[in-house]
Amino acid sequence: MQENLLKTLFESYTGLIPEDIAELPSSGSNRRYFRIKSGSVQLIGVIGTSLRENKVFIGLDRHFMEKGIPVPKVLAVSEDCRAYLQEDLGEKTLFDMLAPGREKGEYSPDEKAMLRQAIAELPRLQFLGAEGLDWEKDCLYPSMDGRMIDFDLNYFKYCFLKASGLEFDEVALQEDFERLKSSLLKIESKAFMHRDFQARNIMMHGGRPWIIDFQGGRRGPIYYDVASFVYQARSRFPESLKQELLKTYLGALQSYRPIEEKQFMEELRLFVLFRTLQVLGAYGFRGYFEKKPHFIASVPYAMENLRTLLETPFSEYPYLNGILGALSRLPQFNRQESPKEEGLLVHIYSFSYKKGIPEDSSPNGGGYVFDCRSIHNPGRYPCYRQLSGMDEEVIRFLEENGEAAVFLESVFKLADAHVKRYLERNFTHLQICFGCTGGRHRSVYCAEQLAAHLAKNFNVKVLLTHREMKVEKTLR
Repeated sequence: MQENLLKTLFESYTGLIPEDIAELPSSGSNRRYFRIKSGSVQLIGVIGTSLRENKVFIGLDRHFMEKGIPVPKVLAVSEDCRAYLQEDLGEKTLFDMLAPGREKGEYSPDEKAMLRQAIAELPRLQFLGAEGLDWEKDCLYPSMDGRMIDFDLNYFKYCFLKASGLEFDEVALQEDFERLKSSLLKIESKAFMHRDFQARNIMMHGGRPWIIDFQGGRRGPIYYDVASFVYQARSRFPESLKQELLKTYLGALQSYRPIEEKQFMEELRLFVLFRTLQVLGAYGFRGYFEKKPHFIASVPYAMENLRTLLETPFSEYPYLNGILGALSRLPQFNRQESPKEEGLLVHIYSFSYKKGIPEDSSPNGGGYVFDCRSIHNPGRYPCYRQLSGMDEEVIRFLEENGEAAVFLESVFKLADAHVKRYLERNFTHLQICFGCTGGRHRSVYCAEQLAAHLAKNFNVKVLLTHREMKVEKTLR
């Protein structure tokens, strides 16, 4: 087991035997994270299948540490570089800390202070982080070049624009893509570009921001990361806060690269456009192709950013400007989430405890996590191992001795009371999770039963996700 590699590394580094090892929720990458504890010692263990990516992260981490950049310290690495230990910065990302502000669309003084802290660290990463790097050797990709720009523009075209149903002239659009690419490549590209500098990739620890997930970084212009942070679609930053964050960044930037505000804003605007197109491509792929509704729900926020951008037309790219204007006016992209219109969404998960409890990304948070491992496990028997809790044979097995029925009777009572109260209070989201050993039999069965029960008895929308089986469906 991969956990054994981490246990051995932990014991070798600390001289202690691990008392507990728990997998953390996946970030969607090919790396798996574990929190390992022994007494008062607590570290994060990482397993990565890409040795090249592991080596790049470890090398960049050590380089940034030497430069005084706040990143989690890598403490020990396995001989084959498949696993490493790093210091534990806790569980709170900046994204988590900003949840109240996102929900209200109005940020408190403390939340604004955290945002200013985070963006003030960015110039240090960009300029001190770039010092002494061998871009070809030390990064997965050396720079943001024309190919990288083409990848992101095509991501938007094929995964979002085509999926929208809007007709367009592909040749005319490509001509403007080429003009936009040429404009982007003319801007100085000598800084370290994180490429995903946003609130989910910043940990808050000890009262300061720490930067994580920088292994995809490369040489590039300063503007891409600024656009990623300030214009993140779901953050719902008021325009006044965006301007406040830009002034904070400009103030911190002056120590490394003095620049006039007018030039900065003109060049930044191009990268806000470029980043917005890349984000829409990602939302299209994750939402329309992978059928993940969270990403579809994010589209209206990105569209609002786009509409604001287009208030000053991009006259140098006339066809692209026109297409984006038409896209932003499509009816399906002109409605924000509304509790009165949408009612209550109950998101029910099945999952494996080996891979961590599903993250709750809803605005209000809350709900239940039920442990199904007290129910007799059909997965112990070879004849059921390749089946799931949706198959008749497994359903009969679980219902024969009545254990599952007794378990679900209590679950139904709790869930019913919660749903009734949430409906009364006009809450918009409730998450209920069922976990078992493999996330295939008991948890899947229980999630299916509760989803059917709530859809039958309440006027709510039920989203059912069997995470480990990569199955998602909606009941109404």
